[in-house]
Amino acid sequence: MAAGSTNDFDLIVLGAGTGGYTAAFRAAQLGMRVALVDQGKIGGTCLHIGCIPTKAMLESAEMFARLKKAKEFGILLEGQPGFDFETIAKRRDQVVKRMWTGLKGLVDKNGVTWVAGRGRLEGAGTVRVTLNGEDGAPAGGPGAGGEQVLKAKNVILATGSRVKSLPGIVPDGKRIITSDDVTTKADLPKSIAIIGAGAVGSEFASLYHDLGVAVTLLEYLPGIVPLEDRDVSQALERSFSRRGIKVVTKARFDAKSIKVTADGVSLLVGPDGGTAEELRVEQLLMATGRAANTEEIGLETTKVELERGFVKVDGWMRTAEPHVYAIGDLIGGLMLAHVAAHEGIVAVHGIAGEGPEPIDYNHQPRATYTHPQVASIGLTEQQCEERGIAIKKGVFNFAAIAKAVIVGETEGFTKVIADATTDEVLGIHMIGPAVTDLIAEAALGMTLEATAWEIGAATHPHPTLAEAMGEAAMAVAGRQINS
Repeated sequence: MAAGSTNDFDLIVLGAGTGGYTAAFRAAQLGMRVALVDQGKIGGTCLHIGCIPTKAMLESAEMFARLKKAKEFGILLEGQPGFDFETIAKRRDQVVKRMWTGLKGLVDKNGVTWVAGRGRLEGAGTVRVTLNGEDGAPAGGPGAGGEQVLKAKNVILATGSRVKSLPGIVPDGKRIITSDDVTTKADLPKSIAIIGAGAVGSEFASLYHDLGVAVTLLEYLPGIVPLEDRDVSQALERSFSRRGIKVVTKARFDAKSIKVTADGVSLLVGPDGGTAEELRVEQLLMATGRAANTEEIGLETTKVELERGFVKVDGWMRTAEPHVYAIGDLIGGLMLAHVAAHEGIVAVHGIAGEGPEPIDYNHQPRATYTHPQVASIGLTEQQCEERGIAIKKGVFNFAAIAKAVIVGETEGFTKVIADATTDEVLGIHMIGPAVTDLIAEAALGMTLEATAWEIGAATHPHPTLAEAMGEAAMAVAGRQINS
């Protein structure tokens, strides 16, 4: 353990999002003296303007959608169900505050030193922090504090990412907005166009539609949620279209055609090779990805290398600079909070000399909270084809699952992909009710290198939605029971 002044540590973590605080807490549990540095609140993007507030609003939207079907369940409501978006936003903020309060308590519980300010590397083992003011004034501004220089043998960079737009399109927070605006404000438009149909864009499309907003979802690529298995992508697009969401894939538009007026936004858009038509909406939401926060953190004072705008690391999160690690959105790849947390744990155990296994991104689950939900892990069928891997697969529809019928959510399926020779599971892809929870079984199975037959042989309680996993796994060998 480091010795010397109160500014000497075993580990400095720069950035307190999910990856950063997870790394800090685990390092403290392993006996390290840890400083956690951030100019914002602990929890970062995911807690304050990302995953958590988005899912809180999606939960309200899904409950509203279910209430509209209450009569089917024998529940009688007086009049038509309605909602108050300001109350939805208030509940969203209460959820965030509750989780934030808990995290602040964990800083003290784990004995981590919290340093509020903007940190910058000065070589490999030194971080100069421009401190926030005691009243919370941001670093570098009026009322801010002074500086503090921290030293440690090891540093983990976890500075995250920020929303990005497209060239020529500048969000103004009113008519042209980003996910940051949606998760911090309490206004609801009557119509919206969403550019980008990845996980973020598709979640907001689902959210807005369930709350009665007219939604147009624009995607440059041939399918929505384009990183998912093609069958899942097509199923979600069909579901969206049936519900009344206008989906335009292979969408093309000229940023110069976008015009912002006092009451909305207009643009010319159409499918690739087709005729562009004018689209008028109250708001335009940019869901076109995120950029890593690599600027102004002192990377130029180290040997840390960048690749396509992200920090380059190996499987143990090590950069080209000895004793400097990087995790989370900063390194690209699967820019997901739970992946960042796992990367932080791998980095810390490596620092502790425990020889952890390098991170395997094929074993990292993905979850999209649309309605219906999407979840997956491992290789898609298309990726197997591209790599020349011979496969066998099993597909099982939720419509044949009793619990899905009971809850009134029969849309979707589970797809298990296995190696044709060894039967080892290569990927599991799900669309349907509660699949963002069900995918955890797949993550455990793949971590243990389970075969499809082993997953199918495990007893899945009846009646549960989890039976879809067992049936799909048995279907790989053509031995499913209920279809």
